[in-house]
Amino acid sequence: MNLFNKMNGPALTIGLFIFTACKLNEKKSAAEWQVFGGSKENTHYSALTEIDTSNIQNLKVAWEYHTGDADTANHSQMQCNPIIVDGIMYVTSPQLKLVALDAGTGAAKWVFNPFDSSDGKPHINFVINNNRGVTYWTDGSEKRIFYTAGSYLFSVDANTGKPASAFGVNGKIDLHEGLGLDVKDLMVTATSPGIIYKDLYIIGSRVSEGSDAAPGHIRAYDVRTGKEKWIFHTIPYPGEFGYDTWEDSIAYKNIGGANCWSGFSMDEKRGIVFASTGSASFDFYGGKRKGAGLFADCMLAIDAATGKRIWHFQEVHHDVWDRDLPTPPALVTIERDGKKIDAVAQPTKSGFVFVLDRETGKSLFPINETPVPSESTIPGEKLWPTQPVPTLPKPFARQLLTENDLNNLVPDSSYRDIKKKFEGYKSSTMFNPPSREGTIIFPGFDGGAEWGGPSYDPSTGILYVNANEMAWVLTIIDAPKSESKKENFGTAGRRIYLQNCVACHGPERKGSGNYPSLIGVDKKYTLLQVIDLLKSGRRMMPSFQQLSDDEKKAVASFVLNDKKIVSQKFEPPVKAIDSFRTLPYTTTGYNKFLTKEGYPAVKPPWGTLNAINLNTGAYAWKITLGEYPEFLAKGIQTGTENYGGSVVTKGGILFIAATRDGKFRAFNKRNGKLLWETNLPHPGFATPATYKVNGKQYIVVACGGGKLGTGSGDSYVAFALP
Repeated sequence: MNLFNKMNGPALTIGLFIFTACKLNEKKSAAEWQVFGGSKENTHYSALTEIDTSNIQNLKVAWEYHTGDADTANHSQMQCNPIIVDGIMYVTSPQLKLVALDAGTGAAKWVFNPFDSSDGKPHINFVINNNRGVTYWTDGSEKRIFYTAGSYLFSVDANTGKPASAFGVNGKIDLHEGLGLDVKDLMVTATSPGIIYKDLYIIGSRVSEGSDAAPGHIRAYDVRTGKEKWIFHTIPYPGEFGYDTWEDSIAYKNIGGANCWSGFSMDEKRGIVFASTGSASFDFYGGKRKGAGLFADCMLAIDAATGKRIWHFQEVHHDVWDRDLPTPPALVTIERDGKKIDAVAQPTKSGFVFVLDRETGKSLFPINETPVPSESTIPGEKLWPTQPVPTLPKPFARQLLTENDLNNLVPDSSYRDIKKKFEGYKSSTMFNPPSREGTIIFPGFDGGAEWGGPSYDPSTGILYVNANEMAWVLTIIDAPKSESKKENFGTAGRRIYLQNCVACHGPERKGSGNYPSLIGVDKKYTLLQVIDLLKSGRRMMPSFQQLSDDEKKAVASFVLNDKKIVSQKFEPPVKAIDSFRTLPYTTTGYNKFLTKEGYPAVKPPWGTLNAINLNTGAYAWKITLGEYPEFLAKGIQTGTENYGGSVVTKGGILFIAATRDGKFRAFNKRNGKLLWETNLPHPGFATPATYKVNGKQYIVVACGGGKLGTGSGDSYVAFALP
């Protein structure tokens, strides 16, 4: 007699009910996109098959939703990867509103505005940061959405859009609190969402990259009350593992950064949360933070219930190149000698992929600690003598810029210009130290891999990584010093600007990297508006609460060239000298190495899409991603810089937007062949999401533009088959 014959009627009914419920939940989960990145494994994978290689050409716009709050003057962005739960899509807007949409029609159900204070008090330190997603939690009765706007973590009722009043203070907690140090005047926010483990909400942070950075400790909160349950010190305290990797015994009191800004992945069965951290601050001078510096630039495996370290792997020792790990690792399974090994795959800005055993952190491909230049020309610096280099997979981006790699697609005069500049830069290795002459950073500060992260197909073992191949130039200069009583508002403003703003906006205020020019801002802003901006911050710009009112006024008058104020006598505020935060050096900014025409100074490709077989470390295929029409007309495929990740499906498709040319593309995941493309209303610098509702599969992407000089948009566009 079999088991079912032995069971009595009620027991059989209960058993069948449980079995059916499990299958329904499994099916529902496959049809939805409930977690940032598609799943807690961060694989960007969907088992949906309605849209496939045979019908992708028929894909059409199903609906478009406009948030209505793009800031076109200030290049607002939307980088949000939507989540979809129970037929409802949750997204954020350029001004950080949280919106619930009908996933089938795009109709708004409710809008939560974080500026509308529920307690009647204005929000302080409200930075309009970029937002890349939100987090859903339910216990079966309550449903909440967690997300960060400014310095606040909000808990919002998923049904009504109202703050969950039992969480923190009237539905929010201030992320400044609970870090163990007084950081109330420093920037603490989050661009990427946290992750749920049982009844814990685990979150990282974005902090300043200058000497005024708050520590980037990782924290877990009770999802119902907002009470802090554990904290992992990414800059260890006395007695903690890693404390002795900092030569200064009080580094934990003074050094900031080492923050997990890109989000998390999680092995829920093992109870392990994986966090990838950034560099310690100040990014480019380590004379005040000597040593290897755990847990900066580390992949961390942490006990999700307790916050205790399980293992770590540091991908850069004593980082002075801003080599933050840009994305959480993807949780993958490797076939090795007939056995399956659960692993993590970590792409880096440098173009490496580190593949490590999920439980032990042991590398599944050999890693060599490779000697690198260890003598710096910057006094006080102490470089680390080796850096880890994996043997496989081979780098997915070029790592060395030579004269033969310079862009020869431009006129001869332009080529001669970049060649002359190149000859004066340090470029012999990707680990050349920062210098006064200028050091080539290649791949650049934005990767290699970036925050969009990889996709992984569990059926094939293929990891898909989109990459930038842009060279940047890092130049160190002496930090300006106060002239004390000799200063007026103009000279003081210039000095404070060079101490705090030059890295982003450049010494001549012309902008650098992805940061805008300040030339002509006097035509858009008043003195009071600039002062307010310095108080609050916006998107990539931190607030400068640490500056006195007169110091903010001095910077504003300098930037605006306000002739009524710049000549007035400036009285510097009385401040205790902070020997750690008063650095002797700064940089000339985040400067891309460009031709006179504005093209990358390196030959194409400038953006690529890579398919890597993690079982062998070999490449399945590699193609350019994105295009410049003027070069495409000549038959030259260049690729473009790209921000935002891809989605891979069981139906054989790899979807990706990300490129500056504003296209949304679908590739055959097996061979990289382009199957479909369309023009978006604005570039989709975001990771798409795919889901099924009312029997139909959709793919949706945020079209916020704003980066790389593109126009800003405010729409989410969903596509489906007719």
